[in-house]
Amino acid sequence: MAKYRLLTQDELSHLEQDFIKYLILNGITAEDWERLKQDSPEEAQGITDLFSDVVFEKILRKISFLDRIEPNAIYCFQCLEKSIVLIGLQGDGTQDLTKVALDKMDFSGLKVYTQSRDYRTSREKELFEMIEKGCQISEGQLFKSLSLLL
Repeated sequence: MAKYRLLTQDELSHLEQDFIKYLILNGITAEDWERLKQDSPEEAQGITDLFSDVVFEKILRKISFLDRIEPNAIYCFQCLEKSIVLIGLQGDGTQDLTKVALDKMDFSGLKVYTQSRDYRTSREKELFEMIEKGCQISEGQLFKSLSLLL
């Protein structure tokens, strides 16, 4: 079973050449792969699970910032090696934060806060769970802009 989740068929199709290289590095030829899928589907599934984990690990290790923007709140995270830093905005319901540009935002009704904590599980596992719950990988522009306001 995959540590994170199995890549979808669409995701796998975009990574076809990487998957082929992965199979070759593991000593599996195209003929071996076709035979495995027919004769040992569980083993083939295990190989696909491991490839999915490799792909997600590579992506998750590179993440530095995550954002989650909701109508009444903005959560910006800086993902450090051992800890995660949050800058949050909590709205009072008078403005939809998903539709307002930061430079046009009325901060009078917003609560701005920051928090930091160590990861509860592995860094990559925690970031994966945050993405699955709606966070988006970002370049950190929003986090950096909000940090200037504090």
